[in-house]
Amino acid sequence: MKDNIHPTVYKATMNCACGYQAEVLSTKGENVHVEICSNCHPFYTGKQRLIDTAGRIDRFRKKYAKFGEEK
Repeated sequence: MKDNIHPTVYKATMNCACGYQAEVLSTKGENVHVEICSNCHPFYTGKQRLIDTAGRIDRFRKKYAKFGEEK
C-alpha cells in the first residue's frame, strides 16, 4: 500500500443538538457537532412528530383542481 495517502483519524467527541455526547473516530477533528443523532432521530426512537398537513393538502387540491377537469 502507498504511504501517506490516508487521512489522519482523530478520537473525537460528537455533540448532538439534543445534548447527547459520544466518543467517535473522525477525520474532521476532535470535536464534531451534529444536529441529529441516533439518540433523537425518529427512525431509531420510534417517535414521530405529527405534522398538520390538512391546510397544505387543501391548498394543493384547490390550486391544481383545474388540471383534473376534462375538456
